[in-house]
Amino acid sequence: MAYALVLVELANGRPAASTGELLAAAARLGEPAAVIVVEPGTAGEVAESLGALGAGTVFVASIENADTLLVTPQVAALQAAVLAAGEVSAVLVGNSIDSREAAARLAVRIGGAFQSDAVDVTAGAAGILVTQQAFGGSFTVTARAAKGTPVISLRQGSVDGTAPAAAGAIHELEVTGDTAVGAQVTARHEQTQASERPSLQTADIVVSGGRGLGSREKFVLVEELADALGAAVGASRAAVDAGYCEHNMQVGQTGVTVSPNLYIAVGISGAIQHRAGMQSAKTIVAINKDADSPIFDVADFGVVGDLFTVVPQLIEAVKARKS
Repeated sequence: MAYALVLVELANGRPAASTGELLAAAARLGEPAAVIVVEPGTAGEVAESLGALGAGTVFVASIENADTLLVTPQVAALQAAVLAAGEVSAVLVGNSIDSREAAARLAVRIGGAFQSDAVDVTAGAAGILVTQQAFGGSFTVTARAAKGTPVISLRQGSVDGTAPAAAGAIHELEVTGDTAVGAQVTARHEQTQASERPSLQTADIVVSGGRGLGSREKFVLVEELADALGAAVGASRAAVDAGYCEHNMQVGQTGVTVSPNLYIAVGISGAIQHRAGMQSAKTIVAINKDADSPIFDVADFGVVGDLFTVVPQLIEAVKARKS
């Protein structure tokens, strides 16, 4: 069986949250195998955890100062893994900036086809089929690479399930090619989080607020609902531009793209820019007083009413269920 390679991003020596989903997607396309770039002698524990997530083989590129070099070691490692694997059905990466850049560079090197921001992947008789949302989410398209190996970035939260646990056998790569310092991390400054809410990109539940909240002070209502549900907090571009919340909370085409199990839109009209960033959520609930708001076109459940009446009642109901 051909390998389906997954580029694994590491944070403090641990696989990123998207890794399990990527390996689950890879299991649909071939034999799931992970590709990691690590400091020499540190691959053992990582390989064990990747085996538990479904990687039968872990291709390891041991590179000095790997955690301070940007992108080029990952590209070289992927290229070496493609050569070492022999037969590769596809290469999957996460949808982060670094992974997308590594994927695009790899596609050029191996003569592959880069397909970005996929929301689903399947193996068909005609080859690997990739589902994407086009024109700001107005259309859903299915495409396949006309030639070469598909190199695919997958939107986080798009694929359900997990791959069965596997051996996680280490295969050391002989990395050649460009691993020179193109860009290097010289310092890291960790941003302290104001709350213990989950990350917007990885949360199972997201509650987002829009211009309908009316002010920064009233935006706290969205935060209270999110805290009651154990959710992340997002916002529309209109809310961010109005100063109700920080820019890193923006969900949409020019912000963060999310695919949670539950997305609650509070006081958001649903402009196409916002829908492009959230309409792949499994279940969408919209609360808005305007019954003609475009958000209801993509919502699974809609509440037409004053959010300042509906949301406090919803918060109380959630708390009552939890107590």
